[in-house]
Amino acid sequence: MVILLVLIGSVGAVLVLQARRGSLEDARDRTLSVANAFASAPGTVEALDGPHPTAILQPRAEAARKRTGVAFVVVYRPDGIRLTHPDPALIGKHVIGPYEEAARGKSFTKVITGSRGPAVDSIVPVFRPDGSVAGIVDVAITLESVNETVTRQLPVLLGAVAGALVLATAGSAWASRRLRRQTHGLGHVEMTRMYEHHDAVLHSVREGVLVLGGEGRLLLANDEARRLLGLAPDAEGRRVADLDLEPRMAELLASGRVASDEVLLSGDRLLAVNVRPTDRAGGPPGSVATLRDTTELRALSGRIEVAQERLGLLYDAGVRIGTTLDVVRTAEELAEVAVPRFADLVTVELLDPVLRGDEPTRAADMRRAANRGSPDAPLFPVGEPITWLPGTPMAVALEKGHAVLEADLGAAPGWQAQSPERARKVLEYGIRSLIAVPMRARGVVLGLVDFWRTDQRGPFDEEDLSFAEELVARAAVCVDNARRYTREHGVAVTLQRSLLPRELPEQDALEVAHRYLPARAGVGGDWFDVIPLPGARAALVVGDVVGHGLHAAATMGRLRTAVLNFSALDLPPDEILAHLDELVTRIDQDKAAEAETDPVTGATCLYAIYDPVGGRCTVATAGHPGPALVRPDGTVDFPEVPASPPLGLAEGLPVETAELDLAEGSHLVLFTDGLVEDRDRDIDTGLALLRDALTGRPGRHPEETCRAVIDAVLPPHPSDDVALLVARTRLLDPARVADWEVPRDPATVAPVRAACVRQLDVWGLEEVGFNTELILSELVTNAIRYGSEPIRVRLLCGRNLVCEVSDGSSTSPHLRKAATTDEGGRGLFLVARLAQRWGTRYTPQGKVIWSELSLRDGATEPGEDMADLLLEQWDDEAL
Repeated sequence: MVILLVLIGSVGAVLVLQARRGSLEDARDRTLSVANAFASAPGTVEALDGPHPTAILQPRAEAARKRTGVAFVVVYRPDGIRLTHPDPALIGKHVIGPYEEAARGKSFTKVITGSRGPAVDSIVPVFRPDGSVAGIVDVAITLESVNETVTRQLPVLLGAVAGALVLATAGSAWASRRLRRQTHGLGHVEMTRMYEHHDAVLHSVREGVLVLGGEGRLLLANDEARRLLGLAPDAEGRRVADLDLEPRMAELLASGRVASDEVLLSGDRLLAVNVRPTDRAGGPPGSVATLRDTTELRALSGRIEVAQERLGLLYDAGVRIGTTLDVVRTAEELAEVAVPRFADLVTVELLDPVLRGDEPTRAADMRRAANRGSPDAPLFPVGEPITWLPGTPMAVALEKGHAVLEADLGAAPGWQAQSPERARKVLEYGIRSLIAVPMRARGVVLGLVDFWRTDQRGPFDEEDLSFAEELVARAAVCVDNARRYTREHGVAVTLQRSLLPRELPEQDALEVAHRYLPARAGVGGDWFDVIPLPGARAALVVGDVVGHGLHAAATMGRLRTAVLNFSALDLPPDEILAHLDELVTRIDQDKAAEAETDPVTGATCLYAIYDPVGGRCTVATAGHPGPALVRPDGTVDFPEVPASPPLGLAEGLPVETAELDLAEGSHLVLFTDGLVEDRDRDIDTGLALLRDALTGRPGRHPEETCRAVIDAVLPPHPSDDVALLVARTRLLDPARVADWEVPRDPATVAPVRAACVRQLDVWGLEEVGFNTELILSELVTNAIRYGSEPIRVRLLCGRNLVCEVSDGSSTSPHLRKAATTDEGGRGLFLVARLAQRWGTRYTPQGKVIWSELSLRDGATEPGEDMADLLLEQWDDEAL
């Protein structure tokens, strides 16, 4: 520290002296340059030789002095008389000081003591063109100004000295502390003792240590390194290339490159070598190498690597096998996992009942379900039934219930008995080893897995048996799960299809086509229906129950049955959905009371009634997507249908309807959300695809429309059921419709009846004229007697003959059996016996009593059994 202080103080003094000297030199250069500039300035010589030199030169001298910052600029004649001076009182006075040299034409700079104190003075002669001296220019800077410059620099110099002192002090303290920390406070005695201990340890460890210099010379080698490398006693100090080492070992040690556990051969040993440079933290150039004998460890690590690889394969099997609930796909996934990491070829045979999803039986035949490896291998192809003969490894494995190994197929004649020709081709192909493992799950055999290896890799050994059994056991659980799912899925599909309409009923209003596609992940609750209604009308229904499985299918069946029953009441769509909502709410309440976990909440439904007489369609929806409408010109529209909550969530809210006027040939497309919505596609995209599939194809048959929609809109892997219903509208020919206004007068019954009979003659329906006359007579009479105006009669001739009598009253007639003393009450009985169907439909204006007579099976001949019908109204005693 004392040395540092002396050095820093000396450096500070030198810096101050250098600063002062530099300032003086700067003053000399500055004054000399100002004097030369003024002396050589234009007009200076003329002014000196002129009559009034002071008047001209005094302003110039003062301006130069102020501009350059010197102490004074004085011009005087060669005889020493001043012509300019900052103090005008001194002008004309004689100069005190040396100037004779300048008068003789010589410039010089000296430190003089002038009127303003000590100064650096530069004197320059002014020459005439002929070389004579016209005058002298004297420029000076006082030493006081020079000292001020040095003084201004002094704080910086002193600060630098102080900073250097602080840095030196801090650096010394840091170096001292670091040294103490590195030596843990040990002195030279302790350090010597520690070196001896480290040297003893270095030569006693069972790991070789080499210290190499930057030029590739061996500086130090412990005893273990000498033993492992076979170094000579005088190896230290020699170059690595001269140590007679293995080439790769010598190259690595001489290069000094970084190496981590690089295994190299040295004699009959495998050495793991680590090399690190020593100059990373500012140390001397060179490297340190450690050597570890891994000859025995290598063999052990090989077995560990095999075990790790098999654990990884088992892990991959758990992840990749069973990704689907398909039996065949699961068998294929097992084969894909095992090839080529465990076997060159893998074949999987499953019992036929397993492929169908049924319970497996030992007597069942096997069928190859998967074949992975080389496609041209001479093995049984996929799909071929196989029955293994006794004595083959496959039959033995199935009989004993554990894996069977054939390490050398060429020396094992038992397996060749199955097919000698195929066995010969197998051997010629190069297949040499086999493990046959029965696939068992829950104590039942599901099939057989065969692992094959060719000449390209070693044969199977006993250690491979346990691994093959473990791999097959994991796959067997997945196959059995897929089998169970297949069975349950088949049951659910069967139930679903049994609850859906097998054939759509015949009716005159619509030409209908439909599609139902169950989801691959499980049967859902989608359903549809077409329901004939009185008056040649038809109802279209599409619904969806949220969820999958048997519960959803059963719930769907309950809802469809309820819709059929509600439709029999001939209610409008909004009332149908209101009743259905109450039913779903009641079902949910019953399930909640029974603590069941599968409520129906989430069911949706769309109900539409189409009347072919006027082309009017009434639509109502409860949480279901609205229909798509294809006009006869090919344009597509999605009509606005008032939205209502799903069934079970309406809480008594009214359901609104929409009225659509449909031209003949229009297509009404009803669908469930599984068609247009998927987990990978939003509903807007699906609706756009549906619009594209429906647009621009007028006159297309509903079946063609169904195919086009399914091909274009159905997601590649639908996660939900899809129900699609396409209905092309028809209009009833106006010539097949007749109606009459009936005054409320009993006398009008006969004329109306006669007019109806004439209309039937026009339609060529004389055979049903008598029955129709009786029915109309009874219905019109009841309307006049018990109803209110307006009263109308309408006949519709389509697939059936429909007779309708409407009035403004909401009272409904009831069929009853009249007593023997009653004079009336038998009219509705006759209507019920003569008509195929009859009923009452309520309208906002009143009611309509309707009846249908079949035109296909013929009508009851008048008088054929009419007497019997009438006599049935009385018993024998009354007669």
